[in-house]
Amino acid sequence: MNGDSSKQRYVSTFKVQLQIDHKSFTSSLPLGSIKTLDPPVFIKPLEDCSVDEGTDFVLRGVLTGSQPIKVSWLHNGEVARFGNSSLNGRDVSFVVKDCLPEDAGAYTCLAENRAGRTSCSAAVFVRGKRNHYLKSFCHRSICSSPVKSVQQSPVSSPKGKGPVLSFKNPPRHLEVKVGQTAKLTCFFTGSPPVLSCWIRNKEQVKISPELWTEHTEQSSTLVIKEAKPQHTGRYTVVVKDRKSSAQHTLTLSVIDRPEPPASCPVASVITSSSLVLSWSGPCYDGGSAIQGYVVEVRNQSSSESGRWEKLTAECASTSYQVSFGLQPEQEYYFRVRAYNTVGESEPSPVSAAVKMEDTGEFSSERKSPQYSCVTIDSTHKVTDHYNLHEKLGTGKFGLVFKLTHKETGRVFAGKFYKGRRAKEREAARKEIELMNHLHHPKLVQCLGAYDHKPEMVMVMEFIAGGELFERIVDDNFEHTEPASVRYMQQILEGIAFMHQQNIVHLDLKPENIVCVDTTGTSIKIIDFGLASKLDENTGLKVMHGTPEFVAPEVINYEPVTLATDMWSIGVICYILLSGESPFQGNSDAETLALVTAAQWEFDEESFEDITQEAQDFISSLLNKDPRQRMSCEEGLAHPWMEKFDSENLCSTKTLSKEKMKRFLARQKWKKAGKAMLALKRMALLSKNESTASLASPEKEDALESLERKMQGPPQFTKSLEDQKVAQGSCARLSCHLSGYPDPEVVWLCGDEPVEESSTVQIEYEDDGRCTLILSKVAPEDGNVYTCRATNDHGEISCKAKLTVL
Repeated sequence: MNGDSSKQRYVSTFKVQLQIDHKSFTSSLPLGSIKTLDPPVFIKPLEDCSVDEGTDFVLRGVLTGSQPIKVSWLHNGEVARFGNSSLNGRDVSFVVKDCLPEDAGAYTCLAENRAGRTSCSAAVFVRGKRNHYLKSFCHRSICSSPVKSVQQSPVSSPKGKGPVLSFKNPPRHLEVKVGQTAKLTCFFTGSPPVLSCWIRNKEQVKISPELWTEHTEQSSTLVIKEAKPQHTGRYTVVVKDRKSSAQHTLTLSVIDRPEPPASCPVASVITSSSLVLSWSGPCYDGGSAIQGYVVEVRNQSSSESGRWEKLTAECASTSYQVSFGLQPEQEYYFRVRAYNTVGESEPSPVSAAVKMEDTGEFSSERKSPQYSCVTIDSTHKVTDHYNLHEKLGTGKFGLVFKLTHKETGRVFAGKFYKGRRAKEREAARKEIELMNHLHHPKLVQCLGAYDHKPEMVMVMEFIAGGELFERIVDDNFEHTEPASVRYMQQILEGIAFMHQQNIVHLDLKPENIVCVDTTGTSIKIIDFGLASKLDENTGLKVMHGTPEFVAPEVINYEPVTLATDMWSIGVICYILLSGESPFQGNSDAETLALVTAAQWEFDEESFEDITQEAQDFISSLLNKDPRQRMSCEEGLAHPWMEKFDSENLCSTKTLSKEKMKRFLARQKWKKAGKAMLALKRMALLSKNESTASLASPEKEDALESLERKMQGPPQFTKSLEDQKVAQGSCARLSCHLSGYPDPEVVWLCGDEPVEESSTVQIEYEDDGRCTLILSKVAPEDGNVYTCRATNDHGEISCKAKLTVL
């Protein structure tokens, strides 16, 4: 009993440690604490209401969802800086006391938690009184005694007809080359004065000799003198006039030549005059999609051995078959350049010397593979029998190098284990032993093994076709659902053979599905470093895998079974057909939470052209209960496997590759040194990236900054002028005002306030024009008239004499 208790305590605090892309990932969440998060939902929405001016109103709603929930309120699309918001359990409310007519409008409640975001809106109508503007803007005390008819409305009186602040066809994306000047310009309309500022990375853009802003009353421009890749990102311009504010977000892409291909070309399938080259694409594409590759060759045996010549400038994939220009028994070197819309990269590392054969024997030998059990050779070193060439890859186990057999010249891959510790050496021996049981055409073969302490090497067949998903996104390769059926059949055939030996792979993912060659559709499964043979008497628990592909029982530290591989096959199939990962979260912890909850769905757009049989195939694999998942045999007998026959293949629709390209880019960028630039670019390319309202602290800071800049005492940009008018005619005394907050204006005739009447009118315009209109003037109207303007920063007045003739 005590033993069981301590075992439970151990499991409950166990930390899931995963090897992700050859790096260690540790989730500090105790098992059982990964719970399904529910997004906020309004189960009782807000309701429209109508109230009288000067009374209170309350907007109420009821929310459900996982706590904590953050609530904020908008008024007519802007953050509500008034009223009292509260969230008590599930009840949300917003209270406005002594409401004014300008408090009417659309109110939106935004509710957000870690699982999602929702909103709910309602309209509020305020029934105003006849003189509500006088009540709203009552002057504090210009006159010694109150005069009801004194007009004290600010310049921004609703009587004005100025333009509403808005953007005019603003750009959404700008692309410039490295070193060029980037000008991000947005035009807008509004009532002057209009102030603006720019935000990036949640901070206002700081002015420097290399970066500055240019503002007018109708536009705002951010200028970057010499654009660099780090300037790529999203920029938001915030504008404000006296009445309102607006914003717009656009993206800037600074593109450059791509980096060189990540690896040197590797030669395979060598005959007397042809070979196939394969390489890895650049770690960073320069911000612009790779359009192709330039393949170059140098003949070491010719008189011009230092000269590089182009074999092709139009290679669209990361492999190329050289079928002309090569001579038997000659020695050649190869290198590759990537190019995009900006230009060509620097060349890749140069390949090892490739000597052409005088016969095609190597090619014929490949067609009839021979299976044999491997014993570890402890008396020789691998270099006794093989020539060691360039590095092909790096993994958690060690390194992979290209090998050529000294006697036959055949090309192989050598997996070099670290082997310095007993644990590492035991893992290498275990993998070699397992591979002796995996003699199947769909599984990569181990052809030799060496133990020369501290180094251990496994010699494997060299596969030249590259990763399956990389092959699929090749522009010259057609991607269809029937072709996907063929790939899944091969995967099932290979894994079925493993499962018949009671061996589980435990690391199935797209990188471990590779093409046999560059032209056909045959594939093989590789990398059995995490594979294990199951013991019926002892449950196997593991703590390794890749978050997007690992099964729930691995994360929960429960015994794994053959069905654990079937979950991973379901994820691979989902991505193969849609280009999207069903469990990809914003972080590894979020991805693991989605997996353990088995939360996934068929994206309507991505699966629009996918058959129901395919969706049923995936659903039969992505089942949280391992006992309910299909086996390999059941998968091979599934109706989807026989859905397409030779008669209707030609009418099958080609599947889109764009999402698959983004998926591969994300996987590649995770492993590359340019991860920050790449992830930033992915955010720009993301279809779901929003450029809508930025209800955020940075916008609030920007508006407060613009508010401070706009502040100032009233000033007359045009003063009153003396006038002489004939008796019985109309007199117009006019001036122009500026200042913020909007000045409150009073007209005086002599020392007495002017009262509006049938013959006296006062007009206020949004542009700051203030006008006193006297119709049918009489001799007693002759006097000195004063326009007095006041705000929080000061007071100013100007005078003019009206003479009646």
